[in-house]
Amino acid sequence: MVLDVSVVMTWILFLALFPMAFIWLRRAWRILKQRNYSEVALKRGESPPNPRKWAFPVAMINLVAGLIAVWIIVGVPVWIATGIRIGPFQRYESWSALAGSTIWIKIISDFIVSRQAHPFVFRKKNKKNESAR
Repeated sequence: MVLDVSVVMTWILFLALFPMAFIWLRRAWRILKQRNYSEVALKRGESPPNPRKWAFPVAMINLVAGLIAVWIIVGVPVWIATGIRIGPFQRYESWSALAGSTIWIKIISDFIVSRQAHPFVFRKKNKKNESAR
């Protein structure tokens, strides 16, 4: 293995999966088991009007993303150590694509849920407020 930019980026991606998996699984645990809805569908740091309604989808997004990250964290060293070719661990491109796709899908899914939980409300402008400006 020659140390170049792609190898360094691979290690950064792999090592970044550890804290991400921990945070995602901890968030799913807090939502599902502890009924803590303080991190559900936040938009600019504010919770939605009914965070309990959005708790299950957010928990499932975090749980699935965390489990995929743990699967990669366990599978890559097993693949390197034993050479067993199972699932996405047959080549570097496969597991790194799965890791990158998981990160992006998690980010996009959280964004979509947070926007759905905070609906845009159309309001008529009040003439009194408008004339005071």
